[in-house]
Amino acid sequence: MDRVIPGTLTLVGTPIGNLSDLSPRALEALQTCDFIAAEDTRVTLKLLNHFGIVKPLISYFEHNKRERGQVICDRLLRGERGVLVTDAGMPAISDPGEELVAQCHEQGIPVGVVPGPTAMATALAVSGLPTGRFTFEGFLSVNKRTRREHLASLVQETRTMVFYEAPHKLAGTLSDLYETLGDRPLALVRELTKIHEEIIRTTLGEAVTRYGAEGEAPRGEFVVIVGGAAPVQRAPATPEEALDIARQYVAQGVSPSEAARRAAADTGCRKGEIYRLLTRGE
Repeated sequence: MDRVIPGTLTLVGTPIGNLSDLSPRALEALQTCDFIAAEDTRVTLKLLNHFGIVKPLISYFEHNKRERGQVICDRLLRGERGVLVTDAGMPAISDPGEELVAQCHEQGIPVGVVPGPTAMATALAVSGLPTGRFTFEGFLSVNKRTRREHLASLVQETRTMVFYEAPHKLAGTLSDLYETLGDRPLALVRELTKIHEEIIRTTLGEAVTRYGAEGEAPRGEFVVIVGGAAPVQRAPATPEEALDIARQYVAQGVSPSEAARRAAADTGCRKGEIYRLLTRGE
């Protein structure tokens, strides 16, 4: 009996608002697959109807992912070609699809990807906050202890931080961020690629006031981008500390001149001064 070659699970990024953002490759993947696994089949059906695509849908979300994941894997192992989508953006990013991807890898099922829009990167790009290094924190837990521990771990984080938040939880999240991190530069990006897209550059303190109990009612899904902590400034090394470092290099067999150079690079002290102290008394 011939061995069945597993089908491929293809992750397909879908528009985060504007349906015109669906790429030609994503459209082809949806048209040619055997079935589509979707977080919310009702949302995905609207997308498919817009493009005239008719495909079998299977629901895959947080509360059925364990048993449904194996059902999907079994179909792929029989040679079917499946597509995984989330409600909007890239599946498996802050999304239960993460577990299905791992499940496929464990069972030797090929996984492919058709990249598409992501709210995280799109919002970060237009935020005006530093983008060279950032950390994606997703949704904060509703469990008070877990939430508190998560935020406490970010107090000294120097990279720009990116969160997702629903409108009805935004005020509480802003308050918790302000209480834990203090006032920081902030960008609130809402309704990306939609008619009411808005980029609000402010601070945590101002945002708490704006969306507090007596303030404005938030509308739409938010990406919350918070400036990182200021880097801790270390006191400059003394010549004696630089000398100790140079002596450690010498003990490793490095020449005095090279040891002085390396110690200068490590500490910011002048090479000549370090070399003079190092060779004093020779």
